[in-house]
Amino acid sequence: MARRPGAPAAYGEEFTFVSPLVKYLLFFFNMLFWVISMVMVAVGVYARLMKHAEAALACLAVDPAILLIVVGILMFLLTFCGCIGSLRENICLLQTFSLCLTIVFLLQLAAGILGFVFSDKARGKVSEIINNAIVHYRDDLDLQNLIDFGQKKFSCCGGNSYKDWSQNMYFNCSEDNPSRERCSVPYSCCLPTPNQAVINTMCGQGMQALDYLEAGKVIYTNGCIDKLVNWIHSNLFLLGGVALGLAIPQVTYPVSLMGRIILQRLLCLGQGTWGSARVSGPAVAKEQGMGWC
Repeated sequence: MARRPGAPAAYGEEFTFVSPLVKYLLFFFNMLFWVISMVMVAVGVYARLMKHAEAALACLAVDPAILLIVVGILMFLLTFCGCIGSLRENICLLQTFSLCLTIVFLLQLAAGILGFVFSDKARGKVSEIINNAIVHYRDDLDLQNLIDFGQKKFSCCGGNSYKDWSQNMYFNCSEDNPSRERCSVPYSCCLPTPNQAVINTMCGQGMQALDYLEAGKVIYTNGCIDKLVNWIHSNLFLLGGVALGLAIPQVTYPVSLMGRIILQRLLCLGQGTWGSARVSGPAVAKEQGMGWC
């Protein structure tokens, strides 16, 4: 549109407030998480169709497959707003994206504070989940692999101690238990043997019948709950720093891009046609096809 006669051009024709770096960084990261969300939905659907969730539901109270699908769909919608909003410079989508990220950040912050304040209740809930997982150890192969990985990673055995494995029907120490694993613990509780070519899956045989000192020569005797709590405490600042480092750019980048887009559109309006009756900004933007919400 023609500029007002005699009005000086404050900026060049090619000037823009919208930084390409901010715009395409936001687009790139949203595209990355968009792909991740689709993978999560696919894995969740596969797990729901191909696997039985009874053991997971018994110890977690939430089907992990359903959780993956729900989180994946929400992430897909959120990153869609970020992708298209940054690429097309659409303020409505960027506002939605920024608001949702702010809500997620506040919920994470509230969960962290509540977990710290009510640490005893949080510990009790973790203990309940671990004990339920021990009961259903043999019911689901993925659950079994997860427990084995956790016990080897944290060098622990059971929830509070290695004797917690007596809650499992296969490892129970009762005399009427016909299982060959009676009064034993899983092999993941065993101390590592240097230069071991073949894993001895029966290394935990009869360990529950021994006292702590005798059993400690062969297996880990400390429970995983204390190990997990100690690991969280020792890495608390690292975890908080990583979470904050991920959250701040996610919240500030969309806000920064929105501000630059608004400045750019105000500049376009300022260089528009001057008449006896000024037209409002959104109307001019709509006439110029600039995509106002």
